[in-house]
Amino acid sequence: MLKMGFKALLAQANAEINTISVSDFDYLEDSPDTVVVDVRDSFERETEGAIPGSIHAPRGMLEFHADPESPAYLSALYPEARVILYCGTGGRSALAAKTLSDMGYAEVSSLAGGFAAWKAANKKTI
Repeated sequence: MLKMGFKALLAQANAEINTISVSDFDYLEDSPDTVVVDVRDSFERETEGAIPGSIHAPRGMLEFHADPESPAYLSALYPEARVILYCGTGGRSALAAKTLSDMGYAEVSSLAGGFAAWKAANKKTI
């Protein structure tokens, strides 16, 4: 038997992180200190599109891309930035936001509803 299943992990993450809506995103995206991170798999990003200006750090590599001491570090993803993460519907980005927060990233949020909510709001994609 599992100690914690995915539902419990998601509930814990959502209780500890900030979540923003697509409409709130509009106010934050133009800030020079905001980094938008797509944590979906490469296949999803290639076939479904992405939020313009987002960087790609798949969930499976996030810790490596986020740690300045890692050889896989992405310098665009830095601990002092305001980081907004998104995935398909919000689950992976919630877990990713908790992870970055646990790592010491100061201001991390998950996009509520993920890329599905972005598309449903008829926002531009690349």
